[in-house]
This record gives sequence, structure tokens and C-alpha cells, in this order.
Amino acid sequence: MRSPFQFVLDLFGTEPPALSPASPSPREPRLPQAEPLQVPAAPTQSLTQALGPMQFAHPQANRAVVFQGVHIAYAFARAKRKTIGFSIGPDGLVVRAPKWVSLKEVDAALHEKSVWILRKLTETQERHQHHQHSRIDWRDGTTFPYLGRSVQLRIDPAQGSAQLVQDPSGLAQALHVGISAHANEAQIRDCVQAWLMRQARSLFEARLNHFAPLLGVQWKKLSLSNAGTRWGSARGDGAIRLNWRLIHLSLAEIDYVVAHELSHLRVMNHSPQFWDTVRSVMPDYAERRQRLKQESLADW
Repeated sequence: MRSPFQFVLDLFGTEPPALSPASPSPREPRLPQAEPLQVPAAPTQSLTQALGPMQFAHPQANRAVVFQGVHIAYAFARAKRKTIGFSIGPDGLVVRAPKWVSLKEVDAALHEKSVWILRKLTETQERHQHHQHSRIDWRDGTTFPYLGRSVQLRIDPAQGSAQLVQDPSGLAQALHVGISAHANEAQIRDCVQAWLMRQARSLFEARLNHFAPLLGVQWKKLSLSNAGTRWGSARGDGAIRLNWRLIHLSLAEIDYVVAHELSHLRVMNHSPQFWDTVRSVMPDYAERRQRLKQESLADW
């Protein structure tokens, strides 16, 4: 059960409700589509080598299953918890279970969550591939997203500070940064990131101040995060954390995240009452939420 003091809006890797281990019974459950594979005994052969071609493999995998012909090697660990837990991140599937839960119960739980696991692994893999193809080459003339639009980077040593310049046509924008023409990729990237973070904080504060009175709440503190799996989070004490890379997205998507987190200051869960609260200031929140789910940020 999530803590009542912090709720998060996940980008990916959302953990489903944990499963309580099944009560012991004389007959073990049949698993027609989940085939647990043990780690090979030979020390010179890894799990990945033993399974051959495989769609999903965690780098620290020590167990594996097959769902509908799809091989999944996952990292399994015992943990001080009361239920079996699943999490999916960039590396793959991680399963944690109490020490007293048998491996057969873990296999049964995996089978029950097989549809969710396959869907999340596929979504995560697609995002990773998109990140690889969208990596920004930090040099003069490159482009990067800003508020849903493409901005061209111009290295301008004579520029005193970074400045966003609008093309006379009104159709294009360029960010002129005052940095040496001989600056390396990391220096250019850091310069642009610093500018983006300044813009993000200023815009986020403005949007928080816009939606807070409409929702009848007060936020106390804004922090910028660089989380790989979450757009934002809120605490009961009024502290809000927003991923600064939201600044790459459109204002409509940014506003959804802001309204979502502020709504948690009124309703500290994701109940129907919570979504009614979001809807009260954003009737089209579902469409914005769906667009946000499809977003994949450039690889920094």
C-alpha cells in the first residue's frame, strides 16, 4: 500500500498492486503458459546463454519464465515485505518476495500478471529504442524540443547570456548561447540544460500559482527532478516535485501534470474522487493524460 504522504505520476515502470501469496493448498496451481527456468548449474554458462535468443533480459537476471512464447529473464530477490512485488524499469523486470513465499507461489503470481508484464516490458523497450534514435548531438545547428516546438541551437560567443530568438517569419526559434566556439559537447549540453531548467522553474511556478487557487489548495515548495520514471510527485505538506524535462513538452501536457499533482493536495489517492478533482479544472484531462503517456523524451 502506498504511503498516504506521497503520490507519484509515473512515466513507466508503474508497479501493479502487490499480490498476497496464495494460501497453501494440497494441489499446486497449473501454469500452462509460465515455464520457470532454473539458473544453469555450469558456472561458465550464463542464464542468457542457456536460453538463447530472448526478447527481454534483465542484466542481473537469475530466473526466467516464458509467456506465450516470449522469454523473460528477470532479477529475483528476497525482501522484507509482506507481499510479492513487481517493478519494471529500463533494465527489465524485477520481482521481490518475502523469504517465506515459495518459488511456485512466485511463478503463480507471475502468471497472473503476465499480460501487464508483457505490456510494460514492450512499452519500456520501445521507449528505450526511441531514446537511442532521438539522442541529441550537442553542436551548433542542432535542434531540441522546447514547449512542444523544435528550437535550433546557435553557438554565439559574442552573446552575453542565452537568449531565445524568434525567426521573423514567426515559424522558427533559435537559442543563442554565449559559449566558446571550441566548447565540447558536454559543455554545450550543460549550458543549454541550465537555461532550460531556469525556464522550467519559472513556468512551473506560474502554472502552480494558476491552478492552486482553482483547486483551493496551497503549494509550499517546488523542487525540480531529473527522474527517469516519473513526471512529478506531491506530498501532504505541500511540497511539489516536477521533472524539469517537462519543459520539452507542450503547455497542455505540462498543465496536466501540474493539475494532477496539485489535486493530490486535496485527495491523497487515485480514487474516483481524485479524478473528479482533476476534471474540475481540466475537463479534457483524459486526452492530455493519454498524450503524455505516449511522450518519450530525448536522450540527454
